[in-house]
Amino acid sequence: MEMLRTISKAWKIPDIRKKIIFTMLMLVVFRIGSNIPVPGIDRTVLADLFSGNYGLFELFNLFSGGSFGNMTIFALSITPYITASIILQLLTIAVPRLERLAKEGMEGRKKITQYTRYLTVVLAFVQAIGVSVGMFRQALISTDFFSVAVIVLVLSAGTAFLMWLGEQINENGIGNGISLIIFGGIIARLPSAIQTTWARFQAGELGFLTIVLFLLFALAVIVGIIMVQQGQRRVPVQYAKRVVGRKMYGGQSTHIPLKVNQAGVIPVIFAMALLQFPLTITYFVGADSDFATAIEKWLSPTGSPGVWVYAVFNVILIMFFTYFYTSVTFNPKEVSDNMKQNGGFIPGIRPGKATVEYLQKVMNRITFVGAVFLALVAILPTIVSEFTGMDFHFGGTSLLIAVGVALDTMKQLEQQMVMRNYKGFLK
Repeated sequence: MEMLRTISKAWKIPDIRKKIIFTMLMLVVFRIGSNIPVPGIDRTVLADLFSGNYGLFELFNLFSGGSFGNMTIFALSITPYITASIILQLLTIAVPRLERLAKEGMEGRKKITQYTRYLTVVLAFVQAIGVSVGMFRQALISTDFFSVAVIVLVLSAGTAFLMWLGEQINENGIGNGISLIIFGGIIARLPSAIQTTWARFQAGELGFLTIVLFLLFALAVIVGIIMVQQGQRRVPVQYAKRVVGRKMYGGQSTHIPLKVNQAGVIPVIFAMALLQFPLTITYFVGADSDFATAIEKWLSPTGSPGVWVYAVFNVILIMFFTYFYTSVTFNPKEVSDNMKQNGGFIPGIRPGKATVEYLQKVMNRITFVGAVFLALVAILPTIVSEFTGMDFHFGGTSLLIAVGVALDTMKQLEQQMVMRNYKGFLK
């Protein structure tokens, strides 16, 4: 209800209303493009390739809203952009020149964004070649150079257009453009999932009690996601008083907000990408090969006992990547040095090495909670599906992303409203 009241108040402000309408129109353009098919693809063969194999393409369909399964112009979605962003973030730590650019403020960030765009186009081109020549070669109507080149260029151009669309939302709309495109793709899959569940209910495959229990379970998961996403550990910081000329500075108390889920949904995406790699290779070596049969049995979310092996590896990788990505994004030594330079200290903790060790200890503890949370949300749909028989593909990762993006967008909307209230007050 609070969210609806916020949107209602924002709609009454002309500037924000224009931003909301612009964002909605951009998402409509995204959904229209998601239904325009790539030329030169045999739809019958494509349907056979995707029949009953949700595990292999779950990551791709997650970001594309089902466009990958239908091979539309947005089939690659913005996954090349996400990959490029992650690579640039990691290189910023390893490459001194990029690290200097990151510290140069707005101009440095613009340069890194430009590099991200170039890398996105390159990755999209490479991925388009892999998809058309390797994964979907059987579905190509013609395999001559011109036909393949058209498919590769269309897929690459679709990703580049989505990247531009996301940047337009960032500049003229509300929220993070790339995140909202992913959000739109996830929400677009919801009606078909509901329709499938209803059809199974009418056919007697699912009982009414099972559906009710699942809805209650999904509601509990959403509440848990909101609580953990918003949860933080506040480390108190005291600033010493100092006299500069005739004025006294400092003396105030504040805190460092350490998020429980510092890594967001990135660890889940990394884990899924790594686990999907052996399954992806099976489409290049042939589905009837011994390698493909072994992978399908032992390391597939649809195999037996592969579903449980997949779940165990998924938990381990999510835990690992949560700690890894948190260590990349949070530097206790840098935080400690900044506090020391500004005359700040944590009460009861000596500045310097002791502060670094304390922050690292606190971060390790709350990161463990965040990692366990991410792992549970990621594997709970598998557990529910195995014990209830429900085949509901709007899984834990989808809920994580959808709820996270919704919370972030609402925060930005509230910030826009606060800015305009202050502006009116100053007038």
